This record gives sequence, structure tokens and C-alpha cells, in this order.
Amino acid sequence: MTNVLGIILTGLYYLIFILIFARMILSWVNFGGYQIRELVFRLTEPLLAPVRKVMPATQGIDFSPMIVLFLTTVIYRFILGAVS
Repeated sequence: MTNVLGIILTGLYYLIFILIFARMILSWVNFGGYQIRELVFRLTEPLLAPVRKVMPATQGIDFSPMIVLFLTTVIYRFILGAVS
């Protein structure tokens, strides 16, 4: 049971990581893929919005994706260690 839970947790972690990383890249470039961009932004906004409320953008730079990636990694490793 714990092996299946570990696989699901790892898949979820990588999905969140890829979506947030894609959002960072999409915010830097404009390539005309509006539907993909909108989907990525809608999927990641619930994770980023609470962090943005606590820590607003500094001089136009949004640090919330980096903070969410860091917190997600810490939580993932903690849970994975507890499950193993």
C-alpha cells in the first residue's frame, strides 16, 4: 500500500512542479498558445494566490512560484519519508 501511495505522491509532486515551471516560462515568453497558457495559469493560481497575499511582488518580480516549489518539495520529502 505504501508503495502505491509513494507512486501517486511522486506523480502529483512532479505534475505540480512541471505546471509551476511551465507557468514561469510562459510568463516570460509570448508564443501565441493562449489556450495552453490559460490552462496552466488556471491550474496553478490556487497554489500561488495564497503565497502572493502574504508576500506581494517585489519590484515587479513575483517570487511566489519559487516559494511554492520550495514548500512543495519540503512537504513532499516529509510525507515521502513518513510513508516509507
